[in-house]
Amino acid sequence: MPFNQKPQKFNAKINSVTIGNGDKTVTIGGENSFPFYSFDAPTENAPKIGVEISDLGLDEFSEGVKAYYEGATTMADIAKKAAAIEGADFVALILDGGDPNGANKSVEELIGVVKEVADAIDCPLVVEGCKNVEKDAELLPKVAEVLQGRNALLLSEKEENYKAIGAAAGLAYNQIVGAESAVDINLAKQLNVVTTQLGVDAKKIVMNIGSAAAGYGYEYVVSTMDRIKGAALGQNDNMLQMPIITPVSAETWAVKEATASEADMPEWGSADERGIDMEVMTAAADLAAGSDAVILRHPESIKTISKMIKALV
Repeated sequence: MPFNQKPQKFNAKINSVTIGNGDKTVTIGGENSFPFYSFDAPTENAPKIGVEISDLGLDEFSEGVKAYYEGATTMADIAKKAAAIEGADFVALILDGGDPNGANKSVEELIGVVKEVADAIDCPLVVEGCKNVEKDAELLPKVAEVLQGRNALLLSEKEENYKAIGAAAGLAYNQIVGAESAVDINLAKQLNVVTTQLGVDAKKIVMNIGSAAAGYGYEYVVSTMDRIKGAALGQNDNMLQMPIITPVSAETWAVKEATASEADMPEWGSADERGIDMEVMTAAADLAAGSDAVILRHPESIKTISKMIKALV
């Protein structure tokens, strides 16, 4: 008896959001089927990959990543090499140095880094703050101002600072707002609701619903993404129809599988390969669960995930 394929069709779809300007743009979202379900509906926009760089330079990166950036002595050099990685769609600048509990760089110093990176590349740019809600409320509006005309994505507003960041990025300077919540469908939806109530266009919002490295409570990430996509498509919930971006590298390169030295754990093999494995496994799972874009660090991870996406869409 022949098998008759019955496509699962949805009347709803995920919003399409374009990052960047001019000829160098990327569009995420736009799907009206579950991830990689090309047998149900054609994929409008394949998932995209961003390359993580930090204002702190390369000191905290693995030896394999440092080797790729060898000879890059300025943030402009690093940004150019990041943009040139095979499979990369955009550059994601993380302003780690702004953390008051870390380097505590001034807003002015960080803005200088943003300008340097923005002037060095013509690909789409994502800028993430320092993850301190008070500092980011001061920093990210300044970033939005200095990047006027770039149509950049700013990560991330949170419940505690959405008024400052959402108003500046989404209204005053017409950038794209990243809305970050803590792996909970209700928190994600509530942040989208209050952001649109500020007047921000729902089609200028991208969600970061939170993440974890594979094996570290990761089932919460998968179930949350799955519920969000199900509600967005199956229930036509327009407050959950924003595309999802997931910063993978910050999670995967911080766990013991990636950080344990070869001297301490010789039986685990190459530290660099372990880090790549964690990054690839987590990114692949994020994309299969519903993320429309991932941010990665290692060139080999980026190349591998790019090949996976091309094979599945």
